Amino acid sequence: MTATRKSKREHLVETAQQLFYREGIKGTGIDTVLEHAGVAKRTLYNHFKSKDELIIATLQRRDEEFMAMLKAGVKKYRDRQQGAAEFAGVLAFFDAIDEWTTSSQFSGCMFINASAEYPRQDHPIHVICAMHKRLVIQYIEELMTPLKLENAHALAVQFAVLADGAIVNAHTTSNSSAAQVAKQIALQLLELNCQTSH
Repeated sequence: MTATRKSKREHLVETAQQLFYREGIKGTGIDTVLEHAGVAKRTLYNHFKSKDELIIATLQRRDEEFMAMLKAGVKKYRDRQQGAAEFAGVLAFFDAIDEWTTSSQFSGCMFINASAEYPRQDHPIHVICAMHKRLVIQYIEELMTPLKLENAHALAVQFAVLADGAIVNAHTTSNSSAAQVAKQIALQLLELNCQTSH
C-alpha cells in the first residue's frame, strides 16, 4: 500500500515537473497535470493540500536532479581541462552547464523561471529557488578548495552570477556558446585571483 501511494505521488511530481518546466507554472493548470498523469483529483489532494505544495515538491525534486547532474558533469569534464589542474573543478562546472544549456531538453533554469513567476521574496516558492541557488554557490566554493583562496566565497558568488547569466542568455537568445564565454571569463578571474593571493 505504501509503495503504491509513494509511486503515485512520485508519478504526479514527475509529470508536474515536466509540465511546469516546459509550459511555466502559472501556465499549467492542475487539470492539465491530472490529465497527463492519468490520476483523479482526489489522488492529488491525498498527497498535496494545494498546487503550491505540488510546485514545491517539483522544485525539491529538480534541485536533487540538477545537483546530481552538475556533479556528474564535473566528474566527466574535470580530467579534460587544459592548463592549471587546480582550476579543473571550476572549469568543468562550466562545461557541465554548457552540456545542459545546449541539450534538446533545455528550457532555461526551472528556479530562475519559478522565482520570476513568484517574485515576492518571502513566498515559499521563491524561498526554495533562493535556497537552490545558495547550494550551487556552496558547491562552486567546494570546487575551489584546492586553491586555498581567502575570498573563495566571493569568487563563488561571481561564478554563480556568470553561470546564471549564461543560462539566461542561452535560453533567451539560443546562444549555444554562452556557457563557454562564461568559462573563459571564469578562467581569467581564477588566474587574476591566484596571482594576487600568492
